[in-house]
Amino acid sequence: MTSRVTFVSPAMNASLRQARFDDGGSIDAGGAVRARALAASLPAAVSVVTSPSVRCRETAAALGLDAVEATGTRELAGLDVGRWRGLTLGEVGADEPKAVARWLADPASAPHGGESVEDLCGRVTRWLETLQDTGGGGGGRTLAVVEPEVVRAVVVHVLGAPSAAFWRVDVPPLTATTISGRNGRWNLRLGDPLDVAEPR
Repeated sequence: MTSRVTFVSPAMNASLRQARFDDGGSIDAGGAVRARALAASLPAAVSVVTSPSVRCRETAAALGLDAVEATGTRELAGLDVGRWRGLTLGEVGADEPKAVARWLADPASAPHGGESVEDLCGRVTRWLETLQDTGGGGGGRTLAVVEPEVVRAVVVHVLGAPSAAFWRVDVPPLTATTISGRNGRWNLRLGDPLDVAEPR
């Protein structure tokens, strides 16, 4: 049975607008309005999950989705950046330039005390494997409102790219990335804007 997953990135909030590591803030008023306006453009789904962050759960609610966090797991959580949470990359770079350079160059590095890009890619891959093993949660499409870095990890996995390619993927707010496949092989459809309805 073919599994289909559409990953939706969260609506704009202050952290996204300021290129700041997520600090748990809510989506802004404009982001909420846009999400509500785009709700009708989402494809039908048999199951909906979200990253556990405030902005993803609020985006799912604004899109009119009855979403739950991935059951009993943290596979869809955003990248844990440890002590850098709430800071901009510029602020961290000014204080810890060598650590930032190492982090951006080495996917196995986690100088912030959180998790590495490799760790994130690994747990997202495990979630995808579980999803295919169960036929996409009973068949049909899964909608997942997730952090941009989760979408990056999905793209890296589906393309069989090295973890270092993670930073080469841009994920704008409120865009959809869809994968479909069976027997461990996925196909990728990138970056559909949600104001253009996808064929159901």
